[in-house]
Amino acid sequence: MPVEWLKNEWRKRGLLKRVQLTISGCVGPCDVPNVVVISTATGTEWLGSIEKIEQYHTLLEWAVRCRDAGEILALPSEFRDRRINPFLFLER
Repeated sequence: MPVEWLKNEWRKRGLLKRVQLTISGCVGPCDVPNVVVISTATGTEWLGSIEKIEQYHTLLEWAVRCRDAGEILALPSEFRDRRINPFLFLER
């Protein structure tokens, strides 16, 4: 996972004030690989199994489009099946 590249690009392009990116070894759930959390003024998206460099490029391009548009745009459709709910499997 190209974490450092993505974090550097996010910072360099001034995206942090519009779209907050969080990547960690485990931001939860830990049983899903390569979890990316994107937080914006409109909510938080959890994406799992982000494994291809092209996916990271697409996320970056999306964030740049959001910045340029001055609003949060819909995530690209290729991430539709990557959305996860980290609280879905919590015990009651």
